[in-house]
Amino acid sequence: MDLPDQKTVADLLLEKGLLPAQTVADLKLEFLNTGTPVEELIEEKHLVPEKELAQAKAEFYNIPFIAIDEVASSPMVMGFVPKSVAEASVLIPFAYSAKTNELSVAMANPLDLEAVDFIEKKSRTRVRPYLAVKEEIQKAITEKYGVGLTTEVAEALREVTPEIGQKSESIDIRRLGEVIREAPIAKIVSTLLEFAMKSRASDIHLEPQADKTRVRYRIDGILHEKLVLERKYHDALVSRIKILAGMKIDEKRVPQDGRFNFRIDGEEVDLRVSSLPTVHGEKIVMRLLKKSGGVPTLQELGLRGKALNNMEEAILKPHGIIIVCGPTGSGKTTTLYAVLSKINTLRVNIVTLEDPVEYQIAGVNQVQVNPQAGLTFASGLRSFLRQDPNVILVGEIRDNETADLAIQASLTGHLVFSTLHTNSASGALPRLLDMQAEPFLLASSITCLVAQRICRKACASCKEEYEPAPEIKEDIKKVLGNLLAPEKQNNLKLYRSKGCVECNNTGYLGRIGVFEVLPVTEKIGRLILERSAVIDIEKQAVEEGMITMKQDGYLKAVEGTTTIEEVLRVAQD
Repeated sequence: MDLPDQKTVADLLLEKGLLPAQTVADLKLEFLNTGTPVEELIEEKHLVPEKELAQAKAEFYNIPFIAIDEVASSPMVMGFVPKSVAEASVLIPFAYSAKTNELSVAMANPLDLEAVDFIEKKSRTRVRPYLAVKEEIQKAITEKYGVGLTTEVAEALREVTPEIGQKSESIDIRRLGEVIREAPIAKIVSTLLEFAMKSRASDIHLEPQADKTRVRYRIDGILHEKLVLERKYHDALVSRIKILAGMKIDEKRVPQDGRFNFRIDGEEVDLRVSSLPTVHGEKIVMRLLKKSGGVPTLQELGLRGKALNNMEEAILKPHGIIIVCGPTGSGKTTTLYAVLSKINTLRVNIVTLEDPVEYQIAGVNQVQVNPQAGLTFASGLRSFLRQDPNVILVGEIRDNETADLAIQASLTGHLVFSTLHTNSASGALPRLLDMQAEPFLLASSITCLVAQRICRKACASCKEEYEPAPEIKEDIKKVLGNLLAPEKQNNLKLYRSKGCVECNNTGYLGRIGVFEVLPVTEKIGRLILERSAVIDIEKQAVEEGMITMKQDGYLKAVEGTTTIEEVLRVAQD
């Protein structure tokens, strides 16, 4: 039998362009001389990244591949395999189907039939093996079997009264009051909130599905699935949250809103709760707003250099309109709060009209929009002008009337701040013209336009330097031009984080803004009067020294604050 001619994992890696032909030939020769399997040799010599090797092995043996670090853990599923077995055989269960009695298990070696047979006998299930990266499985065993979200919830579930939904039906309404006050259900809700605080999450999603409830956390702007619960506990958990938030627990057909406070380790958090009826039950989203911690400064948000100077000049003027642009969740409100905190003194009367009031700032008169009572952005703004304000913040310019009133307020000597949902700073101008704002009024009232996005920051604890691909280097040089420091032109390095305990193996820790600040100068005012195209206004702003959002992002990637992937994710044209 001519073994070297038999197809191996090395041949598959050669086809994928991950190994050169000579290396494959050398590996086969070494296999013939030593008897060590080719894939073991590749692993020992670190010839290809672990993930690519695992994916190639999965394809070669026709076994499904799973990225175990992206899969949520379920307290019930973890109970099928003891920690000692998981550690000894380097495997971890991640899903179970009651319908087929099938247990999905991620294994470093799915061909270990002895381990598969042992788990099948121990758990009385049929095991479906998946191949996963060995290091990821070991990490998952430490995290998921250690004291964490899964184990704490599992402990609480052991105490739950057996009567709580033996089938996936709603709990008897007569027993609901007792059930939701039971310590285990209260403990699970408390554990979910504590984990959110520890992991710096901004939102918790409790989502019912046909056979399970999944819990997802938005951390640094990205959703992570962290926990899967049996469907039968869903109604009790939802009812517990609704009671805390002062919502009606017997009303499940319409969306509801509520709020409550939660305190942990001396830190108080305001939770905004929203319920939504879905086909599988009520979905709950909780937005966490920290009461302590204060509002960040403009520098902490990521503004610097000429952009920061232009912004500070604009906010020190006694009148005019400053508009912050960007999609939902791009940090516009936080930027406006940072600006208000900077100009908030005893000599200034500041009034804000928001939907909703997210953070409370001492000394600022904050008003919540209430359309049912007739308090809209337009009607509130009209009332504000009789309150002798110096500074007015309008949460968003949504219609012609609000745009018109904001312009009139600025022309009568007030400093007005607001937001718009546009992609770039110059894009705000045609949007306002669409709202029937007169070009000559816009040219004389708008002082500054700001556009922004939020990037995740590269984790400083596990950050490492690397050489980017030639096409990425060229793109950076082309975009940055003269902004790129001369010493970086020939020695351009970027940074990435491989993931550690500090950043929960994500490679990112915290967030920072990327900005473009467009001051309305005399030349730009003339272009507004002529109703010029967005591209012409932007071109003129760049000629006058404006740094575009993409340039700001690239500069932050080159200095290692964030990664190039993050910048392209949020600021790609």
